[in-house]
Amino acid sequence: MQHDRKILKEACVEGFVQALRAQELGADRIELCENLALGGTTPSLGTLIACKKHLTIPVIAMIRPRGGNFVYNAIEHEIMAEDIRAFRDAGADGIAIGLLNNLGEVEVDPLGKLLKHAGEMEVTFHKAIDVSTDILRETERLCQSGLVKRILSSGGADTAIEGAEILRKMMAVAKGKICILVAGKVTDQNLEDIRMRVPAKEFHGKKIVGLLNG
Repeated sequence: MQHDRKILKEACVEGFVQALRAQELGADRIELCENLALGGTTPSLGTLIACKKHLTIPVIAMIRPRGGNFVYNAIEHEIMAEDIRAFRDAGADGIAIGLLNNLGEVEVDPLGKLLKHAGEMEVTFHKAIDVSTDILRETERLCQSGLVKRILSSGGADTAIEGAEILRKMMAVAKGKICILVAGKVTDQNLEDIRMRVPAKEFHGKKIVGLLNG
């Protein structure tokens, strides 16, 4: 049956203890952040190094120098480049990054410049896509760019269930060239329901394998 196929569960965490707990509960991959109350910012290099030393599953590091919007100035681009190089050298499996301009479009050229520092790391374009002016158009532009392996999205809605129609359309646009990583209040309790609505292969959430605290 369709819903019996293997899926990948990426746990969004804000520290080593949560990352270890997520692995114990069956997560397939970690997105490592800090400040999840702000939607996630760049974790410390030390935390990334500890995760790579003590975990056996892949670790994706968030590259986001601050909360707020995704329109960055030249100094912030320098900061992101340094963090990308540091995480690459520390053995991160990938990064999650997103850049928009003032018109709500993906900044493809500046993104490409930053990703020259990424080496062999996988690249996820994170939920900045959800505040772009045209999610499907920007999905197509990212596909054409060849810069990223996956796009993290809740279809522009607060939850994956509310964004299901757009998520399915994103998958149609991507045509398998880019993985659509489904997010938006995805938990161990509603994952099966969301899978039935959005037949994706990868899902992402803070509680995707259960509660990580305590």
